[in-house]
Amino acid sequence: MPPTPPAKEGGRGPNMADVAAAAGVSHQTVSRVLNGSPLVKDATRARVLAAIEQLGYRRNYAARVLATNRTHRVGMIAAHLQLHGPSMIAVSVQAAGHEAGYDVSLVGVQDFSASTLRAAVDRLLDEAVEAIVVAVAHREAMDQALSLDLPVPMIVVQGVSSGQAMAVGIDQYEGARLAVDHLLDLGHRHVAHVTGPPEWVEAGQRRAGWHEAHERRRLLPGPELAGDWSARSGYEAGLRIAEDPDVTAVFAANDSMALGVLHALHEHGRDVPGDVSVVGFDNGPASAFYWPALTTVNQEFSLLGRRALDLALQAIEGAPSPTSDLIRPTLVVRASTAPPRA
Repeated sequence: MPPTPPAKEGGRGPNMADVAAAAGVSHQTVSRVLNGSPLVKDATRARVLAAIEQLGYRRNYAARVLATNRTHRVGMIAAHLQLHGPSMIAVSVQAAGHEAGYDVSLVGVQDFSASTLRAAVDRLLDEAVEAIVVAVAHREAMDQALSLDLPVPMIVVQGVSSGQAMAVGIDQYEGARLAVDHLLDLGHRHVAHVTGPPEWVEAGQRRAGWHEAHERRRLLPGPELAGDWSARSGYEAGLRIAEDPDVTAVFAANDSMALGVLHALHEHGRDVPGDVSVVGFDNGPASAFYWPALTTVNQEFSLLGRRALDLALQAIEGAPSPTSDLIRPTLVVRASTAPPRA
């Protein structure tokens, strides 16, 4: 049983010394628990947390900033949060921040114009963030982000290249090659592709991987059909695929468009995977419940978030232009793919 907490003087709220006395530990141990230090034993941490709850202690944020000259706050700017990829990246960065004892302030924007991006940056700087993570999707957005002159480090996620400093991403090119190689290994000869919007960096990287997988085998790729990430655009592309008996396999640049393709094929009596195999990209939570269950490329968003925050913390501590290897995606094989009929 922890000691009885000391009486409050003059009606003041409990402070860190009160927590230390109630838990029977030192002031430094309480500070380590509050900062998420791994050096504290689990039993001691539990005792301190119990004392915090018992006393109703609330950390004095302003006092911490004054004492350490650190806010332990990272900013994040992201657009297109209605889409699976951008939303999962935002969630993963926030989760990684929480694990590391950092608050993450998220600013969602509708576009990445110069004025919108500047306004988002100014809002985060007003919150005294120590670094800013920018999730960029469009080529123009990447240029806008990289042109910023900031007083704090900036980490870019999405649409980055291998070896790019102050950036972290998932290898979209490799993910597309995994998807198309899987189909070609099954015996399909010409894989059709439903693309993402051409202005999106990652759509271009996935398209390049689709093309390269065919080139390495000296095969001509199947037809290319334009999409915009939506199931509707996948459905419209699927209508054209359903009328082409030469197409036996399709790689859609995301799961939503793959869903539209599946719907169009079913509507026109084309069996999946008997007549046409379909692969998506993202491994969204619903992809295992499509009919049939969708073969797709999995992106490890939680690892992306941790690496983004790790780069930010390295930069905050003064590391010059830290880098991170691209994260390799994996292929999740389900029921939507099979060898072509003889």
